[in-house]
Amino acid sequence: MYLKGEIVVYPMHGAGIIEGFEEKYIDGKNKNYFIVSLPLGNLTVMLCADGIKDTGLRRILSRSDINQIIKNASAGPSSFRNETWAQRDKENVERIKTGKFCEAVAVFYELYQKEKSKGLSGAEKKTMTTVKKIVLSEIMLGLEMEKCEAESMLEKHL
Repeated sequence: MYLKGEIVVYPMHGAGIIEGFEEKYIDGKNKNYFIVSLPLGNLTVMLCADGIKDTGLRRILSRSDINQIIKNASAGPSSFRNETWAQRDKENVERIKTGKFCEAVAVFYELYQKEKSKGLSGAEKKTMTTVKKIVLSEIMLGLEMEKCEAESMLEKHL
């Protein structure tokens, strides 16, 4: 399944490194857990191995896939929907929860464009901060970059 040291992506939190595994006795049963260290936000999470498929955890994309998705994000037209900000934000959060890098990049790009043209609601600003962190973490770990390098790369394609 997954190995110690492997880079994975945990939806709504971003990319991280599997630091190890732990067995815990909970509710009368021994359960195995993945320990995942997420560099942005200085966060460590424990994920129960029994339900790992339900979490959306996935392996990080290849270098070429990450580069291609970033380059393609700004190539297409941005789609500003005429829904209320609350409807847009709900839809954007659902897109991020899929754990797909292409969706996260698309949400970030759309919010970035909307911020420049019309401004964002408070909730949308929070979503933009979250999705930027998720996108940056995958760029950083997938392309072996520091945060400032990853931010420069992302801004270059905006």
